[in-house]
Amino acid sequence: MATVATQRVSALPRPNFRPIIEQASLKKSTPGAIKFDPKKHLAFTPPTKVTTMEEIGYAEDTGISPVAVSQPFQLFSPEAIQQMRAEIFQAEVMENCSYSSNLAARQLRGYASKYAPFTYDAWNHPDTLAIISKVAGVDLIPQFDFEIGNINLSVKTDEQTKEELDAIAKQRSFFADDEGIAGCPWEDDKPIVGWHTDSYPFVCVLMLSDCTNMVGGETALRTADGGIMKVRGPQEGCGVILQGRYITHQALRALGAKERITSVTSFRPRSAFKKDDTVLTTVRPISDLSELYFQFAEYRCEIMEERLRKERKDIMARRRARKKFDTLGHKRFLDESIAFFQQTNHELIEDSKVKVGHIDSLDIPDVAVDETEDVRPGKRARVE
Repeated sequence: MATVATQRVSALPRPNFRPIIEQASLKKSTPGAIKFDPKKHLAFTPPTKVTTMEEIGYAEDTGISPVAVSQPFQLFSPEAIQQMRAEIFQAEVMENCSYSSNLAARQLRGYASKYAPFTYDAWNHPDTLAIISKVAGVDLIPQFDFEIGNINLSVKTDEQTKEELDAIAKQRSFFADDEGIAGCPWEDDKPIVGWHTDSYPFVCVLMLSDCTNMVGGETALRTADGGIMKVRGPQEGCGVILQGRYITHQALRALGAKERITSVTSFRPRSAFKKDDTVLTTVRPISDLSELYFQFAEYRCEIMEERLRKERKDIMARRRARKKFDTLGHKRFLDESIAFFQQTNHELIEDSKVKVGHIDSLDIPDVAVDETEDVRPGKRARVE
């Protein structure tokens, strides 16, 4: 695994994580030293607004919930964020779980179940899931272990950060205070993650960095009529819920902060009888394929297991009631099952045919955004 991960990120400059690791060590957080306690580590404050699918022009039943996206809301306490950071900056995680692609320059994936017990327990706890489900408007559970706590990393030097802050200060007067987080003049030129739809129904984006000096960093959504709506980026410990499988979106660039580290956990409906439009498009090229396929195939089989069991019970109950066999109803069930199996089969592409690090999606550039590049002032394309 370590060799594969090293090969996958070798094409990009390796960011300097040293200052973050040193900062974390000063706080004396040790992975495994703290157990997740919802009474201490959850700090939920409801979002000020939840935008519905209808409000951005989609039919209410487009996805699995009427909810499209939430405004940022406080989710975890500072101690919880500190512990999550300590777990991601372990040497084993950096060594074995690093990936990059044309969609995002640096990610850590599939680490939580093996290396991060606090993070793993936090996202699986019933109290956390109750909060996520309440905001999302549908009962959710983590997609599967590999998608718990996907980390997006952007780290800059002191010199780069100072240059950004100086440039922002010079141009501040040209941008309205309510544009994003005080307006970011270059957010559209270099998004940290390009336009895409997610592979999974819902995601929760959790901020793991101090955003005090950050400018920009919003999530941009494409509405049904082709317009763009922006959602303010979360502060440290805050999350944003997004029904990303059904809405094209991108993470806009953030300036003025030395680091921007977000954790993205994916969710699916708890019920096996909700529709499941999961694909592996955006995750297949940046995953341990064997592990991804194991977990994907297992949960798909689990869904069909529950559906088959219910169908059998319904058939038996109908017979005991001396009712006529529901031929059309059962044929409909079989057609839906065939479509489900075909979709599962379609997503399991042979390993040799997977192009590592390359994700085919809407408007994604051919090369990953390198957040270590110098930032130069430039004219900003307006986003209304």
